[in-house]
Amino acid sequence: MAKYLIIHALPTPVPMAQAEAVAKAAKSHSSADAYWVSSWVQLDDKGDVAKILCEWDAKDSTVLKNLLEAMKNAFPNFPIDGPYPMKKVDGESYR
Repeated sequence: MAKYLIIHALPTPVPMAQAEAVAKAAKSHSSADAYWVSSWVQLDDKGDVAKILCEWDAKDSTVLKNLLEAMKNAFPNFPIDGPYPMKKVDGESYR
């Protein structure tokens, strides 16, 4: 499976509960061909969600784009930037 990055730069920060609803939808839309792996959430000074960086695994970008279209229908005002091919790198790789 290839790895992809999806970026959600929210125009206005939202409460964590609203972001969690999108996360639940991402999990429910996932399949064996495209699934959500994890996310990093940027919080503002009030603890609201300002940006979300999501890691997805997918058979190819077309399968993931189709899944993201279904997500757009469920959450039309939730921005989706991507998918971008990615590689995960951690500090342990450079010891």
